[in-house]
Amino acid sequence: MNGVRLLPWTGEGGKPCYLGTDGTGRLSRVADAVECVQLGMADELLEHAADILADRRATPAQLRFLLARMREALTDVRRIAESRGGG
Repeated sequence: MNGVRLLPWTGEGGKPCYLGTDGTGRLSRVADAVECVQLGMADELLEHAADILADRRATPAQLRFLLARMREALTDVRRIAESRGGG
């Protein structure tokens, strides 16, 4: 085992999940795939945010929904950064 990895999902009660790993196992590959999806979704959300913010007709409900999704995406990105040693 080379170390402990923070996984890109939480456990019971929102607690962080860790994996003792050398980075080559099946669960590490699943975590890599989940992180890839999370980062892709964050990219798509940023594009959507630019569109919504440019639309002067955007409603408060649309903006609140966007903000809630951006909070989720930022939480995921922060967890990924922490997992990779950048947080």
